[in-house]
Amino acid sequence: MRSAMTGLRRRLHQLSASAEAGMSTAEYAVGTLAAVTFATVLIAVIKSGAVKAGLTSIIQAALSIAS
Repeated sequence: MRSAMTGLRRRLHQLSASAEAGMSTAEYAVGTLAAVTFATVLIAVIKSGAVKAGLTSIIQAALSIAS
């Protein structure tokens, strides 16, 4: 009886591990899609005129302090 329970536990563990493997792939795909979307939005914001002007003034101020 004990051997049968051990075999059953092992088989259940194998089934649950294989079911999670597909889920992790889907989770990675969703995470990658979210990261690409975030990067696209970030690039659009950084390329906007107001942000570009602000970053330029910060860099110029930093360079003028250093010299």
